[in-house]
Amino acid sequence: MANVEECRTAVDRISDRISRLDEAQRRAHIVERTISLTVSDLGTVFTMRLTPGGLTDVVDATLSSEKDRAQVRITLTSDDLVALADDRLDYAKALLTGRVKVKASLGDLARLRKLL
Repeated sequence: MANVEECRTAVDRISDRISRLDEAQRRAHIVERTISLTVSDLGTVFTMRLTPGGLTDVVDATLSSEKDRAQVRITLTSDDLVALADDRLDYAKALLTGRVKVKASLGDLARLRKLL
């Protein structure tokens, strides 16, 4: 099981991956959204904003203190978050097998697929 700091580093790696995409690709697939990332085995929620520049305003809080009003809500384990950031876990496969749960509009789901 990864710890909170390793998860924060994984979020930073995902943000870096987004910021390295071609600008035209970012414009085509990124619409600013608020995101909550619930790490179920740690009882931690990372809240952030998805922007064309990457993930910004990343804050972590305990699960009980967070009021989840994000436009995109993702739930997964700490190990799966790290595996996604390291490209060891395929996002689509994880979504289909229930390892990653996403509550979002269909359009947001399609955009996430292209980013991860």
